[in-house]
Amino acid sequence: MNATSANVAAVEKVGFRDVDVYYGSKKKAIQDVSLSIPKNSIFAIIGPANSGKTTLLKCINRTIDFVPSAKVEGQVAVDGVDVSRLRNVFSLRRRIGMVFPLPVGLPMSVYDNVAYAPRMSGMRRGAELDALVEKCLRQSALWDEVKDRLHMLGTKLSGGQQQRLTLARALSLRPEILCLDEFSIAIDPVTTMKIEDVLLELKNEMTIVLVTNLVQQAHRLADYTAFLNDSRLVEVDRTEKIFTEPAQQLTYDYVSGHFG
Repeated sequence: MNATSANVAAVEKVGFRDVDVYYGSKKKAIQDVSLSIPKNSIFAIIGPANSGKTTLLKCINRTIDFVPSAKVEGQVAVDGVDVSRLRNVFSLRRRIGMVFPLPVGLPMSVYDNVAYAPRMSGMRRGAELDALVEKCLRQSALWDEVKDRLHMLGTKLSGGQQQRLTLARALSLRPEILCLDEFSIAIDPVTTMKIEDVLLELKNEMTIVLVTNLVQQAHRLADYTAFLNDSRLVEVDRTEKIFTEPAQQLTYDYVSGHFG
């Protein structure tokens, strides 16, 4: 099936060109994907389980490299630069915040979870760190719940709170790109809506790439949406078009809830 591409006039932040991803000798996890993610947009990636959504996300900051059997062909570019050619992968990852479905709390205080990466990057002034920690915790809808216990061990928080702490940590380096993989899976609906409101504001500062199984979340948030099925890109376009006038019957069936 040929993918239908959106005519995007905006400046490209991330580009995929003829990308294939293999895991060992198994079938391709991603097959011949080409798409453009515009700067300062929310870009959603939707599709059934095992359609390649998370694999696509991991290619952006090369966390796919942590899978020994993985092989990436084609080009993934950030700001026009092929990420496979970058020698300093750590510099790339500092520009790209990543939040995975399940929280990964560091064994340190709530405050230090957020302050750790900025300290490692050279931020030392206490007042500057304090302000940054508060800002990131507010953006992740966690500040009111932890402001009186910032020195408590972060791993003592509830699962939903730890997930929001992970989001705050991802924001602490003021990333150019924020990648969210099912960020709301452990968060209650009210808090999810608060974070969604923040994401709509954050796109003025960064590009947000959102993998979600909640098609209505993509409809609410995203400027553009890509639909993957069975490791292939079926369609990518402006979100409203994907949900109201998709070019492919398969896309209509998925966003209408006929399968998935």
